[in-house]
Amino acid sequence: MLENYSSVTEFYLLGFPGSKELHNILFATFFFFYSVTLIGNMSPMYFFLGHLSVLEILTTSVAVPLMLWGLLLPGMQAVSLSACCVQLYLYLSLGTSELLLIGAMAVDRYVAVCNPLRYTIIMNSHTCLWVVIVSWVFGFLFEIWPVYATFHLHFCKSNVLDHFYCDRGQLLKLSCDNSLFTEFILFLMAVFIIVGSMIPTIVSYTCIVSTILKIPSGSGRRKAFSTCASHFTFVVIGYGSCLFLYVKPKQTQAAEYNRVASLMVLVVNPFLNPFIFTLRNDKFIEAFRNVMKRCYQLLKD
Repeated sequence: MLENYSSVTEFYLLGFPGSKELHNILFATFFFFYSVTLIGNMSPMYFFLGHLSVLEILTTSVAVPLMLWGLLLPGMQAVSLSACCVQLYLYLSLGTSELLLIGAMAVDRYVAVCNPLRYTIIMNSHTCLWVVIVSWVFGFLFEIWPVYATFHLHFCKSNVLDHFYCDRGQLLKLSCDNSLFTEFILFLMAVFIIVGSMIPTIVSYTCIVSTILKIPSGSGRRKAFSTCASHFTFVVIGYGSCLFLYVKPKQTQAAEYNRVASLMVLVVNPFLNPFIFTLRNDKFIEAFRNVMKRCYQLLKD
């Protein structure tokens, strides 16, 4: 499509291949995951986790509702160039802010375990507020150039994106310009933000493990490990998905590869996070039980 045109004003999202029956199954599955993500992130336990929950909800809401809508409707979805640009910018900015906040939470866990008596002094409300503000602002400023560079290219090969949202790799694939330099710069920026946020996380957990191993009693070690176990699990899953999706020199990866990796970031990880962080939260457990009871009653009726 558009092989004789010099520019593109809208894109068509192919979404997921397969039959209508498969689309219905995928819709039910992803809708359930999305609902649990929304419910589970509405009862955060402390300040940083509250902002992380907001980021999780916003990140999934940028792409998942459009994906669900595409599973219900036959054919391809039309998305304007400006809407595609906004979606990609929000997705990348929110993701960057989340990575920065994860690094800050690792430092928070380090202070809680290694300097518990000074925790309220070091991690006071003023410090926590500034950490959150910097994470949000830097995330949205950092992604301005990558998105500008992506949409500054000329898209003349086609206007069909083999994805369920405006994926940067697929956009670069449609460019008729030589995008190798742009891809390399985007790769370096992805490495900078991911590895940059990983460094305080790795250093913090190295110190945490070293401190915990020095605790003489077994119950004390278990209590200390439980303080940061949820965050550590989230870190492993979150960073693993991001490294798998973004830290590769060639952004124009196969569509199947990008779809699976994007599903991990947008659907699976946010679905698991409420269980990781709030499984011991009584409000979350009560809300989840109510949803399960309603689903059971609907199926029974």
